[in-house]
Amino acid sequence: MNDKVRWGILGTGKIARIAATALAESQDGELVAVGSRDAERAAAFAAEYGVPRSSGDYGGVLEDEEVDLVYVATHHPSHREWAVGAADAGKHVLCEKPMAVTYADAARIVEAARRNDVFLLEAFAYRCHPQTQRLVDLLRDGAIGEVRMIDAVFGYDAGPEPANYLMVHELAGGGILDVGCYTTSMAHLIAAAAKGQAVAPTVNVAGAACIGPTGVDHSTAATLTFEGGLLARVACSIQANLDSSARIYGSAGRITVPSPWLPGRIGTEARIVVERWGAEPEVIDIPLQADVYTVEVDAVNTFVRKEERSPSVMTWDESLANMRTLDRWRASIGLRYADDEGI
Repeated sequence: MNDKVRWGILGTGKIARIAATALAESQDGELVAVGSRDAERAAAFAAEYGVPRSSGDYGGVLEDEEVDLVYVATHHPSHREWAVGAADAGKHVLCEKPMAVTYADAARIVEAARRNDVFLLEAFAYRCHPQTQRLVDLLRDGAIGEVRMIDAVFGYDAGPEPANYLMVHELAGGGILDVGCYTTSMAHLIAAAAKGQAVAPTVNVAGAACIGPTGVDHSTAATLTFEGGLLARVACSIQANLDSSARIYGSAGRITVPSPWLPGRIGTEARIVVERWGAEPEVIDIPLQADVYTVEVDAVNTFVRKEERSPSVMTWDESLANMRTLDRWRASIGLRYADDEGI
């Protein structure tokens, strides 16, 4: 491999632009190609970010011999096609969250990565951040005793414009697959850490939702039950500015993460508050050395260089367990998409 890990991005939307900026700030990543369904958009993106090559179709990036890793930053329903295509082309893959619309499609992506012996990570940037690792360490060390309940919330107001892709049913819009997936992924992480397991699957998911006029979920909540009776209360919204935080309640105290999803971004700090019953709160500040997305890019580059395939920050089994929970959450509120298979 060259001195730098060479990236190609599929898509030119908001998250693709964030990734391009993160790559420019990274230690050893280089953006060498971008693809779009619109050649002019791809060319404009390439000119803005100094990308050597642009393509008017996604396949052009997959065929580029100088691309080591493909970042699939397209809308949800096309993740399966292009993540599988990238893996079959021998490229490492960073796939925007959620990995797919359904568990079945995510399983196909994982199988393609396994079959082609390539790296694959679902792009939850917070999973690569030192704040998250510190949280896991606290739970494994029993900082608040036995973990008994989890609260995880992520919500913002995206506005009512029906043309916004978040409002479009055909694009698998709605809160669950946009930000609810963060809350469930955190609940899975906490449950596994608390139990000392690699993966903690849910055994039951019960949800309620406000479904908007375009057929996608605007605001949604659910209770997740894990093996052993551990409960998680999760909530998400694309129509309300919620208190986007995570709290873990244990037999000996409580842990609060004020900014779990994008630590250090949008005016927030990276901080964990540990409250042990009967003692003064302990505030753990996490030093910020780079933007959360730059941290993710650098972590991915390191995984690729170390020839990891299913990285420890979020293994393939964890992604699949989370996708199954998302399927169950949507099934419990009657929200189906074209890609659903029997949920």
